[in-house]
Amino acid sequence: MSSNHLPSRVKLVEMGPRDGLQNEPQTLATGLKVALIERLAKAGHQHIEATSFVSPRWVPQMADAAAVMAQLKRAPDVTYRALTPNLKGLEGALAAGVDEVAVFAAASETFSQRNINCSVHQSLARFETVIERAQQANVRVRGYVSTVMGCPYEGHITPQQVADVSDALYRMGCYEISLGDTIGTGTPRQAKKLIEAVSQKVPMEKLAAHFHDTYGQALANLYAVLEEGVAIIDASVAGLGGCPYAKGASGNVATEDVVYMLEGLGIESGLNLPVLASTGVWISAQLGRVNQSKVGQALSTQK
Repeated sequence: MSSNHLPSRVKLVEMGPRDGLQNEPQTLATGLKVALIERLAKAGHQHIEATSFVSPRWVPQMADAAAVMAQLKRAPDVTYRALTPNLKGLEGALAAGVDEVAVFAAASETFSQRNINCSVHQSLARFETVIERAQQANVRVRGYVSTVMGCPYEGHITPQQVADVSDALYRMGCYEISLGDTIGTGTPRQAKKLIEAVSQKVPMEKLAAHFHDTYGQALANLYAVLEEGVAIIDASVAGLGGCPYAKGASGNVATEDVVYMLEGLGIESGLNLPVLASTGVWISAQLGRVNQSKVGQALSTQK
């Protein structure tokens, strides 16, 4: 496909407050989490994954999910989502008044067993009740598929495995399927093959790319799938969230870097890059970490 097939607009989904912070070693104070989410909304984000309703025993960084939702000054045009891996998490999220929830399955059997202690098939069966209950409450559900271009235990994952899991989540009622390169090993050709396979089962406009930058391939992979017709991208301000399976490796692609690339391609995202970049500088300072966004670093040295 030639580049004239690039979308004119991309929907960006901000993962920093959830996927980002839950993979950071230290826990951020509730007030700072709330401030981060509010700043991201001011930067133009309309889709923010705010928190996760999970057992604090497993993810201590997200123990204050209900408090975050309660303290948040919500912008009227922003969708605030929470990850809800089970019915208990969903009930907590509904009580907190989230706009949308998300569930996650893996394309890899071993990853599923190690990560959530059940097979891929069992995990999908569990989500059926979660999705039904969410739909009764008129809350939309997004589905995540992890390890789509590689697994830390199994190595190569076929596009067909990913297509099957994506298809199952979509049929159950997930309105959007986000494809996660959890360990960031994918390359552009692989990313294209992935989208070709999954888009046979799930409509292209329902697919999101959630690519990690562990091997420095995220932007190249995103460009490759934009050419295929993907127009939804998950990213994390300042590249928050290391890769939990590769010590010291970078995780999520930085939202600032994605927006800079999109602007260069003439693709609208609705985001204000200077405001976003200053948010990235601010949150990196709060966490005492290096800003993982190349664009954020470059812009901050120009001031």
